[in-house]
Amino acid sequence: MRKLIEFIRSVYVVVLFVVLEAVAVSYYAHSTSYTQARLLARSNQVAGGVRGLFAGIRRYFTLGSENRVLLARVTALEERLAAYEEAQTAARLDAYMAGIAESKYRFATAAVVGNTANRAQNLLTLNRGRGDGVVEEMAVLSPDGAMVGYVIDCTERYAVVLSVLNTSFRASGKLAGSDYFGSIYWDGLDPHQVVLGELSKYADPQPGQEVLTTGFSQYFPEDVLIGWVESASLNENRTSYTVRVRLAAEMTRLVDVVLVENRDRFEILDLERSEQVKQHTRLK
Repeated sequence: MRKLIEFIRSVYVVVLFVVLEAVAVSYYAHSTSYTQARLLARSNQVAGGVRGLFAGIRRYFTLGSENRVLLARVTALEERLAAYEEAQTAARLDAYMAGIAESKYRFATAAVVGNTANRAQNLLTLNRGRGDGVVEEMAVLSPDGAMVGYVIDCTERYAVVLSVLNTSFRASGKLAGSDYFGSIYWDGLDPHQVVLGELSKYADPQPGQEVLTTGFSQYFPEDVLIGWVESASLNENRTSYTVRVRLAAEMTRLVDVVLVENRDRFEILDLERSEQVKQHTRLK
């Protein structure tokens, strides 16, 4: 009891001050309507601040769940975007393939199941044959569109390709940006190079210049990339260039290829072999 009296004696001044302040504030608050409105506004402001503080604290502790919800939404949107892009790509491919179907060239793909590069007569074997629409004399390109060779024989399931790295291979090639052309062949030396021979002395080939197909060949479309000029030298009579060309196709690393058929090839061959043409070309 004595300690309680001592405690009350030590704090009664503070308690009395608080009680008097409360009475004064109550009297002031009820003195006029203006003061009541001001105190109400201030109390609402303080209460709003306190509620905002606690709301911020609650929001902080719920950030994890909110992030998970946002992540799920982002994932759903990404899936929808991927589906949209896939649909757009499919539409573009359909349009592209429709355009191809209307052109004079027909395209197919195949995998390389056999390949040599260390002989004079190198060949490739493909896992597609007549049953897949492959026919003799189809051009064969690398996946990025560079010259590889052309089909020389087929079975129902397989095809054999005369590689550009074959000393029997022949095609026509030209320097990019010019009308000068010559004969493409392999001399059996370097599996990364072929030769562009019989090129006009006026051609002026430059190192790094692209070498392309001419379109004169019955096998290859025009402007198929063959490679790039590495070096050039005039023959002894200084009438033509012999150009060494770095192949664009990695012949020793081929996995897949693209086959190209000229739809007009048989019509052109039949015309060139017609009896009328033979009559005009027969020696007299």
